[in-house]
Amino acid sequence: MSKLKLEHGISRIRRAKLQSSNDQTIADDVELLAEWSNNETNYVVNELLRFALANEEEFQKYKASASTNTSRPAASAKPSPAKPEPLPTSTAIHA
Repeated sequence: MSKLKLEHGISRIRRAKLQSSNDQTIADDVELLAEWSNNETNYVVNELLRFALANEEEFQKYKASASTNTSRPAASAKPSPAKPEPLPTSTAIHA
């Protein structure tokens, strides 16, 4: 079985909002784990979820099949519209 590893003091990551409510005992344990590892609570929650998802074999099989199905374009899929080109920016300073 895999082992959860938390690096101490490495909690600066890009975040996406995921709203959830946790049982108080779980919230208390997460807070304690964050304090112990010297990380933000968000980092600890992310690592716990990443660990759980990576170790769930049935979910990993489903994820692989879902990505295979989405990588094949459907016959009736519409082409995406062309993206507008970004405007050029100038960094030259005119005196």
